[in-house]
Amino acid sequence: MKFTAEQIAGILEGEVVGNPNAEVSKLAKIEEGIEGSLTFLANPKYISHIYTTKATITIVNKSFIPEQDLTTTLIKVEDAYKSFSKLLEYYNQVKLMKSGIEQPSFISEEVVYGEGLYLGSFCYIGKNVTIGKNVKIYPNSFIGDNVTIGDNCVFFAGVRIYSETTIGNNCTIHSGTIIGSDGFGFAPQEDGTYQKVPQIGNVIIEDNVEIGACTTIDRATLGSTIIRKGVKLDNQIQIAHNVEIGENTVIASQTGVAGSTKIGKNCMIGGQVGIVGHITIGDNVKVQAQSGIGKSLQDGEVVQGTPAFNYSDFTKSYVHFKNLPKIVAEIDKIKKNN
Repeated sequence: MKFTAEQIAGILEGEVVGNPNAEVSKLAKIEEGIEGSLTFLANPKYISHIYTTKATITIVNKSFIPEQDLTTTLIKVEDAYKSFSKLLEYYNQVKLMKSGIEQPSFISEEVVYGEGLYLGSFCYIGKNVTIGKNVKIYPNSFIGDNVTIGDNCVFFAGVRIYSETTIGNNCTIHSGTIIGSDGFGFAPQEDGTYQKVPQIGNVIIEDNVEIGACTTIDRATLGSTIIRKGVKLDNQIQIAHNVEIGENTVIASQTGVAGSTKIGKNCMIGGQVGIVGHITIGDNVKVQAQSGIGKSLQDGEVVQGTPAFNYSDFTKSYVHFKNLPKIVAEIDKIKKNN
């Protein structure tokens, strides 16, 4: 996919200085630019590289005035960093702009889908599924019976959506993620074995949610596991049955949330955090990485540690913890002198 400097300037509302017909087909850092690539200069620390870069086109601020000869064509814009970000978004949209139903794939007769559907090869769409407009489902994906999917969603290769799941608009689910698998419910028996408890609920994912690769969200035992609008989940996260995650909360990778826990709005949860079941975490809570949450947290708390406690107290305590051998030695010395 190639773009000319003139086309890019049109997208960014910029001014071409150099060859308007210069073509690029890839993106690069300014210090690693090669012929046929597009780069940008926003940080003054990298100005020296613009005179040596081999990138064909460079996006710069309008205020930039070269002090040496350039071999790269310039596109001058108000804010080079924002413009490059805008271009990345545009490029991604173009790259994902697929449509049509590839074969082999299977679609049940009862399925209803909107215009602009892309269905990759080896996909399976179950009974009574409803799919909105401009949905992209990449190869080797599974959509179970009675699933509802909103508009403008993207499911990358190998996504599994179990039956009864509801997904809103503008959601992105990355490869290997499983939505709606059985919750971890087993009842101990008198003979020491475990009897599986049927998981007959579902998962509800609201609008503008993004879920990373290889994350698992379990269906509820009864009712729904709910991911509210704007939530962002990283890769390799476990969300158990009947969990509810509030609006615009973000959770980093390898975090596990046990069953029936409620997490509030606008929370930030670091990687490798463990959260027990049946507790409530308030709004605007921040949990530092590798913390263990064993009790409910109030709005606005910032915690760290296992078990987690106030972040400020934790950092103060850690200073003493590092010095613990020295402190113990000094105490022993005092005891001997007494």
